[in-house]
Amino acid sequence: WRAPPGTRTLTPRFGPSKPMLAFRFLRALTLVHRTAANSSNAARSRRIQRAAFASMAYSAGPRRAWSRALLCRLHFHRARRRCAGRRRAAGVPRRPSTTGSPADGLRRLVPGGTGMDYCGLLEETADYIRCLSEQVKLMQSIVDSVGPGGR
Repeated sequence: WRAPPGTRTLTPRFGPSKPMLAFRFLRALTLVHRTAANSSNAARSRRIQRAAFASMAYSAGPRRAWSRALLCRLHFHRARRRCAGRRRAAGVPRRPSTTGSPADGLRRLVPGGTGMDYCGLLEETADYIRCLSEQVKLMQSIVDSVGPGGR
C-alpha cells in the first residue's frame, strides 16, 4: 500500500537507545552521589530527578521537541542558580489552571507541547511516554541490582 501523494505518513520513531540512556543516567548518578553526600533527602531527590530527565533528553537527542524543551529547562535551571538573588513574585501561580480541552492538559504535561498542533502533540506524547517507560525500567533494574538493604 502506498499513501497518496501529498499525505503525511507516520514513520515509527524509536526512543533513546537503552545502553546510552543507562550510561548517561549512571554517570549522572555518580555525580549526584559525589556532590550531594551531605544534602537533605529532598535536595538529593531533586538532583536525581534532574539527572534522570537530563539523561533521557540527551539520549533522545535534539530531534524531539520534548527533549529540546527539557534540555532548555535544565539549562535555565543552572543559569537561575547562578543568579539566585531573583525570586518569583508571591502572587504568581506555579501551574496554570486545568480548565480547557484534554489537548490543553496534554500540552501542559509534555515538555515543549504548548506550541504544537494536535497531531504533532500526539506523536511527541507517544515518544515521551516511551522514553519515560524506558527510564522507569532502567531505574527499576538499578534498584534490583543493588538488592534489598544494599547501597
